[in-house]
Amino acid sequence: MHRFLSNNRDELIARCKLKVAQRPLRAATDKQLAHGVPMFLDQLARTLAAEEDDEMDVSVAISGPSGGDSLALSEIGVSATAHGKELLNLGYTVDQVVHDYGDLCQAITDLAFERDAPFAVAEFRTLNRCLDNAIADAVTEFSAQRDAQISVQQIAGEKQRLGFLVHELRNSLGTATLAVRALELGNMAISGATGAVLKRSLSTLGLLISRATAEVRGQGADQRQTFSVAAFIADVDLVARLDLARKGAVFEVRTVDPSLAIMANRDLLHAALANLLQNAFKYTQENAMVTLSAYASGDQVLIDVEDHCGGLPPGGAAKMFIPFRPNNDSRAGLGLGLSIARQTIEADYGTLTVRDVPGSGCVFTISLPLHSVQ
Repeated sequence: MHRFLSNNRDELIARCKLKVAQRPLRAATDKQLAHGVPMFLDQLARTLAAEEDDEMDVSVAISGPSGGDSLALSEIGVSATAHGKELLNLGYTVDQVVHDYGDLCQAITDLAFERDAPFAVAEFRTLNRCLDNAIADAVTEFSAQRDAQISVQQIAGEKQRLGFLVHELRNSLGTATLAVRALELGNMAISGATGAVLKRSLSTLGLLISRATAEVRGQGADQRQTFSVAAFIADVDLVARLDLARKGAVFEVRTVDPSLAIMANRDLLHAALANLLQNAFKYTQENAMVTLSAYASGDQVLIDVEDHCGGLPPGGAAKMFIPFRPNNDSRAGLGLGLSIARQTIEADYGTLTVRDVPGSGCVFTISLPLHSVQ
């Protein structure tokens, strides 16, 4: 058999490539799959040649004993392990790992039948042993690497969720603190507008904690409601002006049609819009205008936050909503605010986009389905 394999090596590899090409999502190059069929074919031929010469130690060193050896991988085991890792990195599935070696077995059998090549039973046993060990080692490595990737992804997901929660808790606590200071400095009654801001901030804190508790318990609930856009924008205006006192920007809120309404989680949408305004106040040039407007466009309500940050660098809009994105700007935080805002709005069946106005600034737009005031 080893002479048959050596003499027909190119034909066998070509047949395996043809089988691979007939399956979807397989476009790897020969270099990417260097530890696959070609190397295994050479190792198989060497194993068979060693057994023909009664060099069993050499045979086992190349292919491993029956059942493999997890403590000391053979040559086939080492290359199969590398092959399994390569296939995972290329985005393939575990069944494709098995198919690669099955293709070779099928190609050898078909070609031997066509050319009436007689093989001894012992040679077929060796072929099966080599295939068995190679498949086992490739699948083991593939599974181990895949489990490691899943673990890393889960840790990253947990880190992101925790970061989102901390970010939103910090923002609500910051607003509550500003409201308390304003009440103290102005000696105002808590029943007024600033007191309402404090109460809403505390309510949002409670909502965030309740939502986190529900996630831990595996529970969830739709807390959306229909509400007036004009009243909502007025509430946002009150909170924004508390924060604006520390920023030095100019803030304008345009008149909103009182007939407009939207359905959303009011507190979380409030926090999302507050994130957009905080971002605008942070990056807008000194004494420049930040504008908040809400209006109908077809069957959508659009809420715009327009700033004068000077415009975005090339590719800036595409990267703006990536959490934990690197940023050399000393004013930047963890890069969570915009990402949280987008996720919140999408949960309400809306969208959040940004439009660059070169040389001027940015316009962030929330789009939500239009409803009627009840």
